[in-house]
Amino acid sequence: MKTLNRRDWLKRGTLTAASVVAAPYLSFGANADQPIKLDAQGNVPYTPFFKEYLPYEVDKPVELLAKLNANENPYGPSTKAIEAIAKNGVKGNRYAWRELFDLMDKIAVSEGEGITKENIMMGPGSSDLLEKTAMVFFQKGGNIVSADPAYMSLIKVAEASGATWKPIPLKKDWSHDLAAMEAAIDEDTKLVYICNPNNPTGSMTDHAELLDFCSRVSEKVPIFVDEAYLGFLEDADKKSMVSLVKEGKNVIIARTFSKIHGMAGLRVGYIVAPTETLGVISKITRGGMGISFPSIYAAMASMDDVEFQDKSRTLNKACREYVYESLDKMGFEYIPSSTSFIIFPIEMEGKAFLEKMTEQKVGVRAFDIMGKNWCRVSMGTMEEMKLFTAALEKVLV
Repeated sequence: MKTLNRRDWLKRGTLTAASVVAAPYLSFGANADQPIKLDAQGNVPYTPFFKEYLPYEVDKPVELLAKLNANENPYGPSTKAIEAIAKNGVKGNRYAWRELFDLMDKIAVSEGEGITKENIMMGPGSSDLLEKTAMVFFQKGGNIVSADPAYMSLIKVAEASGATWKPIPLKKDWSHDLAAMEAAIDEDTKLVYICNPNNPTGSMTDHAELLDFCSRVSEKVPIFVDEAYLGFLEDADKKSMVSLVKEGKNVIIARTFSKIHGMAGLRVGYIVAPTETLGVISKITRGGMGISFPSIYAAMASMDDVEFQDKSRTLNKACREYVYESLDKMGFEYIPSSTSFIIFPIEMEGKAFLEKMTEQKVGVRAFDIMGKNWCRVSMGTMEEMKLFTAALEKVLV
């Protein structure tokens, strides 16, 4: 199996189509020097059931007309957030501890009665907190139970820290197989990880079933629920697991400002958990130390901009519906999505598919899941989605 240093990859691929397309794939590790393990074909194997194709490198620079490979919100940040950045950028020479506490108080109020800032840990995006949790939980080994396929950030860092991963295939409807996950827990299990809605499939696990699972199983082992995409649901507040923290359950919930708030490049995220659990994680991180002064004010302003969040949700839904309709017309099946991306099986080998889509100046992701090739496309603007469907028709139809 080959390995490739992330920093070397970025240096080697600077300004090429490969670097533009491949950059999102390098984000699941905390360290740029940590090697990426590649198979003989130059792809990233996660499990026997799940691997990700990396695109071919190209000789000439190319600009993507539709960058749809990183699940970024094309409409943000909100105008209020941008104004807050402009106003507070002059204070970028200062640390922002007091201001961070103000943001934490604001988040605590938004999460409802029973949550205080003592239940919140901030970080530069939720992925950083996923990774720090993995580092502290698996310093002395153990295993982690999660779905397969799943978002790999926490899992890969857990493995790098000494953990064994126990992947449980998703059910036929692409929801978490909670019964099988519970059965996989043993005396060496340190954490159960659930991404809901799931990435890369976009699928949801039934709220009532997940609530029951987390409530019961957290009495035996901590459960980490990644809710990065929950904001795209119109009833998101009714689908969260935060209520379990209020009940004192050992559940960790991750949220981010990268998705519905459109602040991926501003790096703000947080976790909600019992104070004792946060105390354990805080042994290796100061959490919000990585968040800039202007970003804190941008986050607070964005929380107040409900109109922007509603706009993002509405436009994202409209683009999903457009892509659904287009895929139906072209004869593709797809997994109904609760997120800002859609995944569907394709007949072309993944690496060749990425190369041909890049030639059309459209960036997407490609996976091998359960022996099938899949395309995952993020929702951009409607104009970008029309570029995507036009390119897809040229490449595959």
